[in-house]
Amino acid sequence: MEWFKGLAGRVRREPGSEEDGPHSSSPLLETAQERSERWRSVYVIYFTMFQMSLGFSIVLTGVWPYLDKLEPGARKEVLGLAVGAHPLGQLVFSPLLGLWANRAGSARAPLLATLALFVLASVLYAELHLTRPYAKYWMVFARFLVGVSSANIAVARSYLSAATLVGERTRAVAVVSLAQVLGFVVGPALQAAVAPLGPGSPYPPPGDFSSPLRLDMYTGAGWINAALGFINLLLFLPWCFKERKIAAREAMIAQGTDNEKEALKALKPDLVSSWTLVAAFFVLVFNFVLLETLATVLTMDQFAWTKREALEYMGALMSAGAVLACITFALIGPLTRFFEERALLLWGGFLLTGLASVLCIPWGPAPPPLAPANATEAGGGCPQATQPWCATSRGLTLPQFLAGYACVSVGYSLGVTLIQTIFSKVLGPRPQGVWQGVLTGAGCLSRALGPVFVAAVYARHGPVATFGSTAALTLAALAALRAVYGRLRPAPLAARPAAEHELRAFAQDET
Repeated sequence: MEWFKGLAGRVRREPGSEEDGPHSSSPLLETAQERSERWRSVYVIYFTMFQMSLGFSIVLTGVWPYLDKLEPGARKEVLGLAVGAHPLGQLVFSPLLGLWANRAGSARAPLLATLALFVLASVLYAELHLTRPYAKYWMVFARFLVGVSSANIAVARSYLSAATLVGERTRAVAVVSLAQVLGFVVGPALQAAVAPLGPGSPYPPPGDFSSPLRLDMYTGAGWINAALGFINLLLFLPWCFKERKIAAREAMIAQGTDNEKEALKALKPDLVSSWTLVAAFFVLVFNFVLLETLATVLTMDQFAWTKREALEYMGALMSAGAVLACITFALIGPLTRFFEERALLLWGGFLLTGLASVLCIPWGPAPPPLAPANATEAGGGCPQATQPWCATSRGLTLPQFLAGYACVSVGYSLGVTLIQTIFSKVLGPRPQGVWQGVLTGAGCLSRALGPVFVAAVYARHGPVATFGSTAALTLAALAALRAVYGRLRPAPLAARPAAEHELRAFAQDET
């Protein structure tokens, strides 16, 4: 239990510890009860991040069979729209929700509103049979609404920055990242857990509402989302979630000012380093999404795996990668005691991610196995008829691919956590809703562009052009971060001279 508390950031340090900063949690900052309430609210944020990730991943494996049952013969373009609607909604509404939280001065209202929308959208997804013969349009709309509601992670990240001390933030962001990864891993597992329910009875004719509620292997994901979303909504009510924004108070004491607003006015975010981190975050997520999107197709082309083999082997490899990522998240806290966060970000996060792209460039002595001319869609091998580069490209070796996947599993985990940590510190204790929305939007944009890049570059030019360009992009991002290395740190809290502070206190006493 003490290990988990240390990971979550609640292990008490000795006073004066550098890790906790000069103003670690003390009676001057908060009472013991306020500290307990603050961390209880942070745990609610952890659960929210887990649940929003789960809400996206739990339906991924079931969208196509569900759509095919609702409307047999539906085209796969509709599947692309249904999957892409989620990041689109998140991209558009992340900055708007962040602006709402900033203007309101509270995270509770945006979080409650989006969680209520999440519950309604999940119920709609489970009840799509009532919308036939227009179910495909309603499915896209339901997934868009889930994306809009999951834009609340920008508000959650903003609150996490405001509710943690500088010395606590690295561990807190590491746990948030771990919660998101667990959500992505647990989601498909829950979808598989409801598979024994079967496809259910045939649907009644359109317009027949005699059986409005259905529970089967497709609707089960929607009902699970709705139930967890309702529990999450209850946790944000005042009986559990109490907003304790200690970061502004920490800055106030460090500067020797008399109120938090005055302390925040003196702090200006570094726009150059902030935008550099946003661009670097886009590059990092783009690399990860590209490899995740391309992995199954790449292995079928390069190793002649059948569709079934590719799904089985990649499922096992992704599970192993998730375990490796979880171990990495757990080690980030201890690693930052020995290495600077900035150094870990560059040489652990981006260098490993760039190396993963280099390792996925085919360097083998032989060309990839070619698919037979009469091969079926389920067969393996590189289809020369549709991808002419198959005849001239070198083949990828299996050890190369495994090493590359291991590098991206570790590099992405380090990079995504440390970028969010450093980003929140660079912005300082001021309200971060809009900026966190911009960062979230950059990640959404990269998720949307990943599949487009696969279609435009990989299918036409092959893995050399694909992974060569991503390697160059990653190294360019690394160089940009190195150029602003000295600015990737919190703004200095210039304390007011003691004499000035005493004079102001004396003047107040006189009045």
